Amino acid sequence: MALGVVFSQRLGTATFVAGLLLGAHQTARAQNSPATSERGADLLRIAEDRLALHGQVTLVWQGHGRFRSPYQGPNSLAPSTQARETLDATLYLGTRTWSGAEVWINPEIDQGFGLSDTLGVAGFPSGEAYKVGRAYPYLRLQRAFVRQTIDLGGARQTLDAGLNQFSGSRSADRVVVTFGKFSVGDVFDTNAYAHDPRADFLNWTIIDAGSFDYAADAWGYSAGTAVEWYQGAWAARLGAFVLSDVPNSTQLDTRFEQFQLVGELEERHTLGARPGKLRLTGYLSRARMAKLDDASALAVATGQPADAALVRRYAGRPGASVNLEQEVTGDLGVFARAGWADGRYEAYEFTDVDRSVSAGLSLSGARFGRAGDRVGLAGVVNMPSAARERFLNAGGLGILVGDGRLPHPGAEWIVESYYDWAVRAGVHLAFDYQHVTHPAYNRDRGPVDVVGLRLHAEY
Repeated sequence: MALGVVFSQRLGTATFVAGLLLGAHQTARAQNSPATSERGADLLRIAEDRLALHGQVTLVWQGHGRFRSPYQGPNSLAPSTQARETLDATLYLGTRTWSGAEVWINPEIDQGFGLSDTLGVAGFPSGEAYKVGRAYPYLRLQRAFVRQTIDLGGARQTLDAGLNQFSGSRSADRVVVTFGKFSVGDVFDTNAYAHDPRADFLNWTIIDAGSFDYAADAWGYSAGTAVEWYQGAWAARLGAFVLSDVPNSTQLDTRFEQFQLVGELEERHTLGARPGKLRLTGYLSRARMAKLDDASALAVATGQPADAALVRRYAGRPGASVNLEQEVTGDLGVFARAGWADGRYEAYEFTDVDRSVSAGLSLSGARFGRAGDRVGLAGVVNMPSAARERFLNAGGLGILVGDGRLPHPGAEWIVESYYDWAVRAGVHLAFDYQHVTHPAYNRDRGPVDVVGLRLHAEY
């Protein structure tokens, strides 16, 4: 059955915001034209050296047709034809303060919903869909942080102006300290080919390691500190962040009783004169969380569905992942991730994945005359622990999954492909397709084919 769904009237909101961004982009270009007076140009250069203003707007539409579903539960992906859209518009406001220091704030307007209210697939199909949704636009301050860079020597590296980045230079060997409210993913588990749902892949467990249960509120942001040390071909990172006050919450724990420690080691190399990076990331979350078998045992004793909230005790949940990015040719790059988390405990923040393996490639359109375009293809396998399977089969609900029962569990397999078309400078339109087998680890439901469009503009 054809989806037969068109964009909602809120597409007009996205078009309006995109028009504002593009208008600002044209104004900035005019200010830098030869017609600008010499004095005006000098003042502009001084302002640009001390102050920065960038913006972005992203609209994502996704839908799927009917699929096989003999039963469903509270956290199931709805089996009927549906489509949803999300919109976000962000300002990136920055200032240079003392030597090597920058202050950034990111106010953002959000609106929309993920498919089935962002439920039903452990590897959810849209990284632009948060765990909360609203029909009308609302404003949040997603980031507010200070970044201090301390140069230690070595070759100078040129930086172009961008989102949360001033133009300039830095030394290859350096220490970078970030403090405030930001995303753990801004610093850890990054990847040049699969990490940005506004520019490359959309699936949650392709843009991040599915098992990386990183500290975050329901929008994906936390408060804390990260320290990075770059020396030669190596980098080491350490971070401490607050978790939500309870699992999967909109509120962070301001008392720092629920917290997470993150560490990462990065090795930079060349293979056949082509650059690559290998990262090893580990974390430990300390918080009140449920041991899944305790919840399952209580369900058997009471005859009620398993409920993690009834058996939460203060405990620790560790996890680790490895992350590879490698340039193969001038226009082709490949990536891979593999991760593990302690599956005895409930997932606290991200999604219900205990083991995950993903791999893919990213190809620019240079070889067919479209250097600004990009094609991506990737696959991911997400797996639950045996304890999580028992919990879900006892009627338990995870962060994103829970069909009421799980008599026939299986790994969740997802393939994603996209074509990102550079419409003009700063404006991209992407076409995305995902095939999901065994959604929410359930062999009785699916498969599901998800199609999507993404409109993104920035200046």
